[in-house]
Amino acid sequence: MEPNHATADLVITGGVIVTDQASFKGAVAIRDGRIVAVGSDEAMPPARETFDATGLHLLPGAIDAHVHFREPGYTHKEDWRTGTAAAAMGGVTTVFEMPNTNPPTGTVEALKLKQKAAEKAYVDYGLYGLLAEDNLDQLEGLIKGGVAAFKCFMGNTFGNLPSPSTGAMLEGFEIIAQHGLRISLHAETASIMALRQKKLMAAGRRDPLAHLASRPAVVATEAVARAAILAEWTGARIHILHISSGDELRPLREAKARGVDITGETCPHYLLFDEHAYTDLGSIIRVNPPVREKHHQDALWEGVKDGTIDMIATDHAPHDPEEKLRDDIWRADCGFPGVETQMPLMLTQVHAGLLSLTDYVRMSSTAPAKAFGLYPAKGAIVPGADADIALVDLNRRETIRAKDLHSRGKITPFEGFETVGAPVHTLVRGRFVMKDRKLVEDASGWGLSVTRIQNMPAPEPRHVDETTAAVTGAAGKGAGRSTQEAA
Repeated sequence: MEPNHATADLVITGGVIVTDQASFKGAVAIRDGRIVAVGSDEAMPPARETFDATGLHLLPGAIDAHVHFREPGYTHKEDWRTGTAAAAMGGVTTVFEMPNTNPPTGTVEALKLKQKAAEKAYVDYGLYGLLAEDNLDQLEGLIKGGVAAFKCFMGNTFGNLPSPSTGAMLEGFEIIAQHGLRISLHAETASIMALRQKKLMAAGRRDPLAHLASRPAVVATEAVARAAILAEWTGARIHILHISSGDELRPLREAKARGVDITGETCPHYLLFDEHAYTDLGSIIRVNPPVREKHHQDALWEGVKDGTIDMIATDHAPHDPEEKLRDDIWRADCGFPGVETQMPLMLTQVHAGLLSLTDYVRMSSTAPAKAFGLYPAKGAIVPGADADIALVDLNRRETIRAKDLHSRGKITPFEGFETVGAPVHTLVRGRFVMKDRKLVEDASGWGLSVTRIQNMPAPEPRHVDETTAAVTGAAGKGAGRSTQEAA
């Protein structure tokens, strides 16, 4: 008789396992929330429960590095329960949640509020801390308090958080570089956009395309280049959020070639919409940065195919429909739900031949896991990893309807889109949080912070003798000095 410790809690048989490099028929055994075996059906240990996945593909659960769950402060738009329910329904097993809530997650006290709110989560999560002009003295405390990464708003978006000066960005990069956490950037240059919007409004422009006119691609190109230079100087690790233009791929490629630790994401709406969306959808399509012209869409697909763009995220940003449907484009809130629709939309592109299934796994799971220090505990179906698995029916056909979304944001530009391929079951650390396309209601609260497993590579700060702390004397007690310098 097998000893009790060798018995698995769950064995999934009959499916096709997909990694970032290969697909193969196989089974997965799970014990205590982790994968303990991957192999043939007959090689699996005895199990308390078995699950037949015949006809399904087992993908590492998606990791969405860019969501806004609005709690605390804007819970009429979303909260941690509804947002993570939407994630579970979308095959997303880990989310990284943004700091532009009320209060912003820029202090230790605000972080504690967010951590309390997140106790309702269905899926695992990382919390972004804010990097702003006025909270540089809070960054060390936020790191000790458990943030998984930082977010810097170089351009304005919902919440109207002021963009930090380049001087404050540099100092923030210097501080965070010592710890190795990644800094995600809303890379648009605020001053350009503010001036253009002011002049467009003065000229009477309130039509949807005025939003695009206020944020030309140069605002992103300049911001990506500037952020990359600061990262190169300080040794900070950075991530470019919601890449919307082909133009910003040039400074991204150049920075990678110089050895800058820089990654980038795009979102389904930039790959699937072009400027015609402003005529077809009006204010519904308003998002920061904006959906752009067709040639940018084409360039983004090239960036996906050649690997310049590392990952897919959603910028899930729900609003009440009344906040979106406004004739004056400047008064329409920016963004829309995405965490529940990303996987069906992208699997549809796999079905259409625009993307391989292994590349999709790399972009939706493996790459974000590696970039944010979670690999191989997440982003892989291997022994020892968390049993975060999306069981996908590649042939399942559905139609996206806002009324069916689990987000509170019941309005989407993808209304009526017919998709091919969908997650039918989602497991987070071995537990079903979505089964047979239905939310497992009592799984609320199952999600845990990823900081318990986060393992970023050793920090590699640069120019430590020229940091703000070093030149002002604040580094006398070790601040601003790398481990190597201190030794």
